[in-house]
Amino acid sequence: MRSSIVAVWNFLFDHEVSPLRHIPDFTVRHMVLQMLGWMWAIAFSLAIGSYTFLAYSLIGHAILLGALAVTVATYTTATKRPKAFMAIARR
Repeated sequence: MRSSIVAVWNFLFDHEVSPLRHIPDFTVRHMVLQMLGWMWAIAFSLAIGSYTFLAYSLIGHAILLGALAVTVATYTTATKRPKAFMAIARR
């Protein structure tokens, strides 16, 4: 059961596993995934029937997607330009 949940999660949210992997530009992939996230947030709030939930859902998704973007940018920078972090150590 656990492996099934992980497989489905990776298929939906891992850009190297999902069908979004065929989009060559990483930033476009990220934007498409973001738009899908907003779409689902709106769909769930409309299904629940509460417009106040929509605001909370959109804000929550924006925070989570922002944190994800910062994490990906940090990992990418650490991979491609690890010396960029050395300025932090000098302070």
